[in-house]
Amino acid sequence: MILDRDHLPEEIKNIPREEFELADNDWKTDERFTTEAIGFYRDAFRRLRKNTVSMVSLSAILLIVILALIVPNVSGYSYVQQNLDQKNLPPKIPGLERLGIADGTRVLTNRKKSSIEDPNRFPEGSVLRIVREYQAGKQTAVDVLVDYYAYCGVPEGEYHWFGTDYLGRDIMTRLFRGARISLLIALISVGTNLIIGIIYGSVAGYYGGKIDMILTHVAEILDGLPYIVVTILFMLLFGSGMFSIILALTVTGWIGTARLTRAQFYRFKGREYVLSARTLGIPDYRLIFRHILPNTVGPLITRAMIAVPGAIFSESFLAYIGLGIKPPEPSIGILLSTGQGVLLQYPYQTFFPAVLISVLMIAFNMLSNGLRDAMDPNHRGEE
Repeated sequence: MILDRDHLPEEIKNIPREEFELADNDWKTDERFTTEAIGFYRDAFRRLRKNTVSMVSLSAILLIVILALIVPNVSGYSYVQQNLDQKNLPPKIPGLERLGIADGTRVLTNRKKSSIEDPNRFPEGSVLRIVREYQAGKQTAVDVLVDYYAYCGVPEGEYHWFGTDYLGRDIMTRLFRGARISLLIALISVGTNLIIGIIYGSVAGYYGGKIDMILTHVAEILDGLPYIVVTILFMLLFGSGMFSIILALTVTGWIGTARLTRAQFYRFKGREYVLSARTLGIPDYRLIFRHILPNTVGPLITRAMIAVPGAIFSESFLAYIGLGIKPPEPSIGILLSTGQGVLLQYPYQTFFPAVLISVLMIAFNMLSNGLRDAMDPNHRGEE
């Protein structure tokens, strides 16, 4: 018990303060923190940066996004520009042509040997060498390696890095223009699904009971709708285009996010801090969006990153089967569908779109795995 000085006996009051000493001078206090406090997201980003695979994936995604924004504007070609005299040109890249890689050459088979000396059919300088000579009936036939750019009359110094298609359109310009469209469709559809799913799942998980049962059954009914049938219906109503594709991707795309959000709300809504806030009279919308929802951000971000490559693949699949955006607007799926028809003759027309969509799919999946590990609360504080 601590006594006030006024209630102390007189003989104690008259003792000088200097004669008092502490009975126990070994008091221990908590050690002062010597390092800077680190929040959850900063700590998660620090762990993410140490994940080499995730950072390489993030760099690849950013590089593709930058190229999709820049290349169609600086390539020197329009994505609709046609030149039938330069159709199906092979890739030709400055610098690599000296190494014999992407040098714009092609082997023309079964040609009359006499015809290669005709300047009207084989312009001067186009024939590089005869690959094979053989008899075809009474005539001598040859397989000849030609500079296809000179053979088609392409001006000197003009390059098509990824070649041209059957209409003479530059594939690189169309590919990155298509990547821009595909990424835009994916981001809009995933963002819309995220917003709808969060609101829907939050209401179902927070209120529970009959509201939860009704909302869950509605989601299950929508989840059972045939995806292709819904897409075709939207195409009939609104025509083929970006709007119809986004609608098709968002009709049922939000259900997974809603289920995840609902599960997280059931996990956190009974915690002490939520009960305390409710006791203080905090309204429901603030409890939902300020006190409970922030705890679900980590899993939601991870799911959104996983959903982006899924949306890109879905859009490409729709374009591949002829339900994509209207020509001549390109997309990765349209380029794959076009290139598939001439895969054996001109494999590069399929190779470059296939590589691009593969890199996007792998990079987004690897990045989402890294985000999942980085935002795991069990790893908080780990180096």
